[in-house]
Amino acid sequence: MAFGISGLRAGRVAAVLLVLAFSCVASAGSVRAADMQTFEIVTKSGVKVFNVEVAKTTEERERGLMFRKELSDGQGMLFDFSPEQEVSMWMKNTFIPLDMIFIRADGRILRIAENTVPQSTKIIPSRGLAKGVLEVIAGTAKKYGIAPGDRVAYPLFNGH
Repeated sequence: MAFGISGLRAGRVAAVLLVLAFSCVASAGSVRAADMQTFEIVTKSGVKVFNVEVAKTTEERERGLMFRKELSDGQGMLFDFSPEQEVSMWMKNTFIPLDMIFIRADGRILRIAENTVPQSTKIIPSRGLAKGVLEVIAGTAKKYGIAPGDRVAYPLFNGH
């Protein structure tokens, strides 16, 4: 009989832990959604608006878009590399091709690495000082006419 009671208690404890785990996962999901911010690029043909997640911490920047299976048009991830510095990226454990848009501190696009190769360990350098990198689905730069010299509007960059 004691076995039945301890088994019942263990079952209740497991149920409570399961509910807590689901609550934590739900909270984490809502935090990600709350972190979406508006990011604009002013091109020769007009303004393109993106919804971006911002990777500020070393851990967030290291993980980036790794392990994701999809990224919608109009969404992306902005990497904050403050202060402005030489930046290198790679595609290890990243399953979707991306355009990487390297942005100077003044908000001007420095360079675009288009159609990066999924899961590649090839280093993709900024080739100059960058304060941020915007990663979007491959083909975005060409589709919207985004080019070096275009300006971004976002509080991280001067001149927004």
